[in-house]
Amino acid sequence: MSSELRIGGVAVSELADAFGTPLFAYDGDVLTAQFRDLRDSLHPALEIFFSLKSNPNVAICALLRSLGARAEVSSLAELITARRAGVPPADIVFPGPGKDVTELAACLDQRVHAIICESLDELRLVDFLARERGRVARVALRVNPSFTVTGSKLTMGGRSRQFGIDERTLLDAPEAVRSAHVHVVGVHIYMGTRILDEPAIVRNTEHIFETADRLARVLGFPLELVDIGGGLGVAYFDGERDLDRQVLTDALNPVVDRFAATHPRTRLVMELGRYLTAPAGTYITRVRYVKSSMGERYAVVDGGTHQHMAAVGLGSFVKRNFPMRLLNRLDEEPDGAWHVAGPLCTPNDVLGKAVPMPAPRAGDLVGVLRSGAYGPTASPVLFLGHGYPAEVLVHGGRAHLVRARDGAGDVLRGQLLPEFLQPDDDSVMSERTGVSQ
Repeated sequence: MSSELRIGGVAVSELADAFGTPLFAYDGDVLTAQFRDLRDSLHPALEIFFSLKSNPNVAICALLRSLGARAEVSSLAELITARRAGVPPADIVFPGPGKDVTELAACLDQRVHAIICESLDELRLVDFLARERGRVARVALRVNPSFTVTGSKLTMGGRSRQFGIDERTLLDAPEAVRSAHVHVVGVHIYMGTRILDEPAIVRNTEHIFETADRLARVLGFPLELVDIGGGLGVAYFDGERDLDRQVLTDALNPVVDRFAATHPRTRLVMELGRYLTAPAGTYITRVRYVKSSMGERYAVVDGGTHQHMAAVGLGSFVKRNFPMRLLNRLDEEPDGAWHVAGPLCTPNDVLGKAVPMPAPRAGDLVGVLRSGAYGPTASPVLFLGHGYPAEVLVHGGRAHLVRARDGAGDVLRGQLLPEFLQPDDDSVMSERTGVSQ
């Protein structure tokens, strides 16, 4: 009998049979190890804040919170998710370049640790909202620094961006950050993401500390918080390697230690999303059809780019495959290259090109590995009306449904048909079964 992948000790075929496919399955043991191994190696003064944008499922956030993670949120829904997961307001920061009044008001009312302001206009709005409440808002300045990032797959600072306030702007207008209802408590600098070079992370952190120190001194605010961003990468593609955690922390910890020794009252924050969640997730799809077309072979599966856009190169100029496997026949050798295509009516719906695998058969399970970050919530899930897949967290050898699969009724729930367009035909197709009523 062929071997198959096990997730948290549970066979992938059991998960597929119990919860259906397509399915995102998260291994709680891998998630726990990813957090604890870094936490045990990292300087104790540097706190880990989970970036919910990578995977905003409340169960993922709650598990990481139980391990000691704080939370970085960027929307009202993420703030509510973090609170539902048990993260206290004092352990939440809220960045984002376009926060609306409702989100800022919620931050003030919940008393989050810091609102990360990304423009002078936002500072003025926070000042107004705080004054209305008779309060003083805790604010950190997201700074777009003069130095440029090295080693990042996606640059977030050091050049023209919608993120943050240019360092030069702050130095030229120090009075802009002074207000009776805004207490500037620190600096946030996020230089890039998917960094796989340990020395680059150390150099960037050194520059961030220097910049934060300089700005606090020149602008005259107490340095109670320095958020160094994060951006620790994971390897997806051929030619990449994962960060060596020990090499990284051996070089980074002395930098943190020197800064912490001279700033004992400063809270130091590292934001991590992809690094924590990506290795724990598998996108499980089932083969529906196998076909050949002009000499090339295709496995057509029930999941696709509408639920996992990251796997087809979101944010990348070159399409490269995420790691993919035939999950229920691990011990069989590849018999050649197969394109893995989804069910959508677009030629772009190809999860993997020329993937080496044993010849798939209808009913086999094909998985996209390292899929715990930027999955369905970073994808156009409503394309063709498919909706969200189910999500499962396997913890302690048991599988727990943590998001129910969308049905047609879920997809259509927000749509309204005006009375003048109501059909004359009394026979209406059921959103649940597809059978005429």
